[in-house]
Amino acid sequence: MIALEALSKDFGATRAVNALTATIEPGQVTGFLGPNGAGKSTTMRMILGLDAPSSGRALVNSVPYAQLRYPLQVLGAHICGTAGHPGHTPRTFLASLAQSNRIPATRVDEALADVGLQSVGTQRIGGFSLGMRQRLGIAAALLGDPEILVLDEPMNGLDAEGIVWIRQLLRARADRGGTVFVSSHLMSEVQQVADQLILIGRGELIAQAPTRELIRQFTQQVITVRSPGSCSDRASS
Repeated sequence: MIALEALSKDFGATRAVNALTATIEPGQVTGFLGPNGAGKSTTMRMILGLDAPSSGRALVNSVPYAQLRYPLQVLGAHICGTAGHPGHTPRTFLASLAQSNRIPATRVDEALADVGLQSVGTQRIGGFSLGMRQRLGIAAALLGDPEILVLDEPMNGLDAEGIVWIRQLLRARADRGGTVFVSSHLMSEVQQVADQLILIGRGELIAQAPTRELIRQFTQQVITVRSPGSCSDRASS
């Protein structure tokens, strides 16, 4: 579980995240939605201890991320859009992560297979497309078989087949009891897989509720009625 408690972040005079309080529960996919610049990536960076909060706190299973002894075994994350040094190979990149987090070396090839990169495991990352780098970042997140996944815009760069694949992956992780937190600036990307949605704008919480409830709340059905010989239409909702 991830808990955000009055989480705030200032960059100089600019408040990027303002007193954000929310809970990301296990056993479901939680979509994190907002326009570009809403504070989604900054929030995820604070969860991972990459940015220090100006106030408030983010907890992973009741403790700050920095206090996790082997963090990749608890929380896997991909938040930067690409992964690994261009001169490295996927296998060497994942092997170094595995060694630093006491993860069995056998997980390297398993993670590559999970994301469909086993056939390019010895190629240089610098020659990869954006979609392949996204898959590699997700492989790194899966490496420790963690109970929690945090993914920032994971569908960027993926083709239609890749989008179907990532949705199936997120659903499977949640169905086995995992906590899945995935950001996007497009409702259409996550509404088919998310159980819960957290909406933010300008760094502030707008709503947190089940996906179906929020879709009903923020959409209006309009019916246009045409009558014979009428020059005008009437709409009702």
